[in-house]
Amino acid sequence: MTPQAVLDHYDQGLLWPADRPLPIAADLDAAYQQALALRALRAARGERAVGYKIGFTNRTIWPRYEVYAPIWGTVWNTTLTRSSGGTGEASLDRLCQPRLEPEIVFGMAATPPRDATLEDLFGCIAWLAPGFEIVQSHLPGWKFSAADTVADGGLHARLLIGRETPVGHFATSAHALDELLGCTRVRLHRGDEFVEEGKGANVLDGPLHALHHFNHELQRCTGAPALMPGDVVTTGTWTDAWPLEPGQSWRAEFDAPFDSLGITLR
Repeated sequence: MTPQAVLDHYDQGLLWPADRPLPIAADLDAAYQQALALRALRAARGERAVGYKIGFTNRTIWPRYEVYAPIWGTVWNTTLTRSSGGTGEASLDRLCQPRLEPEIVFGMAATPPRDATLEDLFGCIAWLAPGFEIVQSHLPGWKFSAADTVADGGLHARLLIGRETPVGHFATSAHALDELLGCTRVRLHRGDEFVEEGKGANVLDGPLHALHHFNHELQRCTGAPALMPGDVVTTGTWTDAWPLEPGQSWRAEFDAPFDSLGITLR
């Protein structure tokens, strides 16, 4: 499938055809080049890249999806919603097999240097916020290779970001922020029903480590744009990804001092 064919299926919310070539890309490096071609198509029609998502950072769910390393994709102005009031809405229209992921989002203040350390990255972060990423897969039953997920836009569909709190409110060093995030837990609810508990350490030992891994991978990817001031980076789900239906309400209750976040689906 060409990047244009992938984009057509994305726009229509359709599964990829059953007779598509397998795999869609020979390996992850080839898949990222396809993803960058897809990114160029979206930019050419007026969409604006506003950051990145990191996927499959949660090692506890690798065996369920048979993807055993993180991947990344682009977040767009057309897929991002901000809410400072602790709750927001999202449409599932034209999404394909959507699922929900609670996570922590970073806002970047500066471009990280090459081979940045955790402390370097800490100095490049402006704020943290709770987030819900809605992911989707255009392959039946969420069965895919890692390369498929990259070519499929990193599985990204929507991102809701809650209140953005300056990083200094949480910590004054990378070590302190890393420890805090690693031990923080989230309790995910669908309506009044408790669904699952997760913790920050699930995502490569903590969201700051996920950002560190992503920065390295982005810098080694030929043709990939650098992280820029103002970019958002969502660092991976703390729980499994849960199937969604219109009319549902979900809430992620993070330990203090992190805010909680709710979302209503339509």
